[in-house]
Amino acid sequence: MLYLPREEGQGLVEYALILVLIAIIVIVILRVLGQKVSTTFSQISSGLGG
Repeated sequence: MLYLPREEGQGLVEYALILVLIAIIVIVILRVLGQKVSTTFSQISSGLGG
């Protein structure tokens, strides 16, 4: 009888690692852009109020 290894668990781990990597990248991008957007809104608010 030929034994075929099951690779289903390995595939799930690979997908999980990809999702974690994407989540980390998205969080970093949001932090960088969030700070820039906040600064821009502060400048606009100061310009309108002053």
